[in-house]
Amino acid sequence: MNLNQELQSLNNRLDKLRRKLAGAQERGDQAIAGQATQEIETITKRINKVKHQTKRQLNKKGSDVKSLAFSRPLTKAEQSDMGKLKKSVKGLVVVHPMTALGREMGISVVTGFAPKEF
Repeated sequence: MNLNQELQSLNNRLDKLRRKLAGAQERGDQAIAGQATQEIETITKRINKVKHQTKRQLNKKGSDVKSLAFSRPLTKAEQSDMGKLKKSVKGLVVVHPMTALGREMGISVVTGFAPKEF
């Protein structure tokens, strides 16, 4: 299970537990409410841990991409025929500003990173 799937399942469990807690408090059932609060705390900690892991992986990937020797914004013509561009430039990594990696790196246009000039 990758981190995104794990995060989604944890959020689903947290949502169910919050509804369970609300129902238990409405009924006045303190035992179930106490148990649900403990489970909510543990799941919240796990969610924060998974989010931190994803952020760390994203930072590592961003630094790996930034360490490539050459980078430049891609023209609209190059973007339209991305397959041809990737075949012609060995080791090309294209980063779009709307992806998580692009937002993390702070780029504003579609940028290509490669070990050699292209």
